[in-house]
Amino acid sequence: MEYAVLGVPPDGPSLTLDWQTFAYAGKFEMTNTGKAVLREAESVLAAAAFNGDREDDDQAWIRYLTVRSDRRGEGLGPRLVCNLRETLLELGYERIAIAVNNPIAYRALYRAGFGFTGQETGIAELVLTWPADRSGERYRAGLDRFTDRDLPEGQAQLLDRWIQDESPPEPMNGIP
Repeated sequence: MEYAVLGVPPDGPSLTLDWQTFAYAGKFEMTNTGKAVLREAESVLAAAAFNGDREDDDQAWIRYLTVRSDRRGEGLGPRLVCNLRETLLELGYERIAIAVNNPIAYRALYRAGFGFTGQETGIAELVLTWPADRSGERYRAGLDRFTDRDLPEGQAQLLDRWIQDESPPEPMNGIP
């Protein structure tokens, strides 16, 4: 598996992903964001779009993160985010943020070293950052935000299990 940065803002490349295989595929066509991918034999397994914060030069945003539908659950999202975090730090950013709209993405970002800020966007996405408070209390506060939402059955079942467990997921190898 290979990690690659295809380009950085403001001259980000367009990346064409199959809309039946990748969520948010159309968002990767835009050229105002950088793109990073995990791939095998030139086949994209996961992709992320990113750019700098418009108001804070020290912060970058991961705007979109997607994993090929037949490879979900393999830890590819957190792996890509960990690699991208190192790239963004090398580019001079001190903080990285991402907004998520479902408990699966929320937990995956915790595995990648991110933590819930306590904030939501105007479209009810939870904002996570790196570095951040990764305490069990903060993790649980974020999970609890999803309990009143109309989630697909599979996500609702996972959320119930994770809330009962109460502990944050173990970080991936090599993540502080």
